[in-house]
This record gives sequence, structure tokens and C-alpha cells, in this order.
Amino acid sequence: METRKETDALLPLGSVVLLKGAHKKLMIYGRKQIQIESNRLFDYIGVVYPEGYIDPNYSFLFNQDDVEKVEYIGYINDEEDRFQKVLENVSHPK
Repeated sequence: METRKETDALLPLGSVVLLKGAHKKLMIYGRKQIQIESNRLFDYIGVVYPEGYIDPNYSFLFNQDDVEKVEYIGYINDEEDRFQKVLENVSHPK
């Protein structure tokens, strides 16, 4: 079975990951996010798992390169596969 890591596609919503150097897992709830303060584009935004959303201070922006381990891959269907094509074309607005 092909995994998302092998295809370079972004992980689907609901995926649970452990970041490099972290002790707490994150659940992905958004992709291709811009941090307002720095105007940087990140691959993902996640919340601590299993707690979920607490407040904005507990939402974390990160990139695929920051992921040490994928603990769980979220829901994938035809709609997700089509949306991956949209995500491939998202770039940082100038």
C-alpha cells in the first residue's frame, strides 16, 4: 500500500504525527496555512492530541520536514484525492 509520505502529497486532515524533538503528538486540522505575523507558508496546522483544540496558543504550524513519525493517517477518499491536486498548486501569495 502506498503511503502519503511516499507520494509527497500532504497528509490528510485527522492525521496524527510526532514532530522531531517533541514529546506530544499533534493532530492535523489544516493544510497550507500562512502565519500572519511572519507571512510564512506552512504545510500544516495541528492541535495537541488527544486534547484537541484548546485555544489559539495550542495550535502549532509546522512543515512536512518537521515530522519524525506519522502515528495515524487521516481519512482518504475520492474527494481528498481531488483536493490534493488543489493543494499541489497552492503557493505563497506575494
